[in-house]
Amino acid sequence: MSLPNDESPIINEDIENDVTSSRRTLVQSGIVEETTGWIKSRTVLGIMGFLGFANVYAMRVNLSVAIVAMINSTAPLPSNETLDVCQAPPASNTSTPTRPGDFNWSAEQQSIILGSFFYGYVLTQVPGGRIAEIFGGKLVYGIGVLLTAIFTILSPIAAFVDFKFFIVVRVLEGLGEGVTYPAMHAMLARWIPPLERSKFAAYVYAGSNIGTVISLPISGWLCTLDLGGGWPLCFYLFGGLGVLWFIAWMFLIYDTPQKHPRICPKEVEYIAQSIGPQEEKSSMSIPWCKFLTCLPLWAILIAQCGQSWLFYTQLTELPTYMNNILHFDIVSNARLSALPYLTAWIAGILISIFADWLLAKGWISRLNSMKLWNTVAAFVPAFGLLGIAWAGCDRIAVMLLLSITSAFGGAVFAGNQMNHIDLSPQFAGTMYGITNAASNICGFMAPYVIGQIISSEQQTLGQWREVFYLAAAIDLGANLFYLFFASTDEQDWSIPDNDDMTASAPVDSILFPES
Repeated sequence: MSLPNDESPIINEDIENDVTSSRRTLVQSGIVEETTGWIKSRTVLGIMGFLGFANVYAMRVNLSVAIVAMINSTAPLPSNETLDVCQAPPASNTSTPTRPGDFNWSAEQQSIILGSFFYGYVLTQVPGGRIAEIFGGKLVYGIGVLLTAIFTILSPIAAFVDFKFFIVVRVLEGLGEGVTYPAMHAMLARWIPPLERSKFAAYVYAGSNIGTVISLPISGWLCTLDLGGGWPLCFYLFGGLGVLWFIAWMFLIYDTPQKHPRICPKEVEYIAQSIGPQEEKSSMSIPWCKFLTCLPLWAILIAQCGQSWLFYTQLTELPTYMNNILHFDIVSNARLSALPYLTAWIAGILISIFADWLLAKGWISRLNSMKLWNTVAAFVPAFGLLGIAWAGCDRIAVMLLLSITSAFGGAVFAGNQMNHIDLSPQFAGTMYGITNAASNICGFMAPYVIGQIISSEQQTLGQWREVFYLAAAIDLGANLFYLFFASTDEQDWSIPDNDDMTASAPVDSILFPES
């Protein structure tokens, strides 16, 4: 079905043949004038959501750079004289001299500090999603970012006070950030029309990529300054930006289009006709048993776990590979580590726009679109990691493979990331909290398993190939499960018993275009 305008509203006006069929057919209705304002209110939501995720990821990853400057490491690195390694390049006079850090934490203590964030992060995923569904995502998301910012600012103070106090602050920071993703998911379910969701997911959630891209090099530069001791500036800067962002968020954003006092009425009408009336269904109890037996939800969960395993292999272990095997210096390492996130951010937006365009043209169903792009997001980075395993000591090949293949990981925004809303709009936040909590457990598991494979005294190319093979196999296997069991049909347990789809509002009660 071809439309005169890519953003023409597609409204469900009929269900072909059988109203009980899970297959719904889109029928074009009259074109609705979206807004007469110079900027759409949902665009402002996308911009602020993007900046929010950029902030929280900057506050999350800055420790990975700052901890290098925080540690007073005077012991020489263990030598590796095996043949299955790359030769170190000649020493350069351009490297920045290091200065002694303020702490004598052991490697085990450093590992505890870096992992402590995830202990809190996993705990608030499900509660954050449910609270956002009941009370609205604006306050939950905003306070989540604010708490993350406050505890980020307190991090240097806590580190100087006591090692254990620093861990507590990192856990509390994780607790605050843990609500952000499910809360935003609950908001997108109320604000964004179905045919725009892939694009908006790319805009908003890709803020995490750009936050990483910005934070890594800036944090590295701040650590070299004499002002304020250098490394504490990483926490003060990004924490302060988080507080400023919170003030703007509370003024500009509202839970639903109907509650926004400055939104154009035409935009409210367009959103309402696209996704249905914004009914309050918070009184519905959470169907936990139905969640456990819902195969499409398990498909999302397993797909995200596979992609997270590969992601955390790259995020936590690839810099070590680049340092110990390829012998990149710390400055080059930090800069090059940001490249995959930059390419993933750019490609994620472009792919999602293309995916929405295909949906608007009617050339692909929503279910097949999600399966296609989820496969792209899994297969290309996985095979790129296999390529890195066999590129050996070729630095240029490794960086090209990493940057180019990681770009296709951005296709996940058009894949499983928005699938929760299709299964159940009113429980989308809770379900995203469940799958995101499960996938972030890989933040603990992947480094632990890799630690069992890699020898701390004698790292070799063969050991690292096993690491990359494992990550690629898990990612590809998880994607196969998604291909078999994914669905875009709203589940029966998501629809309230008193919903009369045929009597009072047969058009508006249909929330999504389905395959």
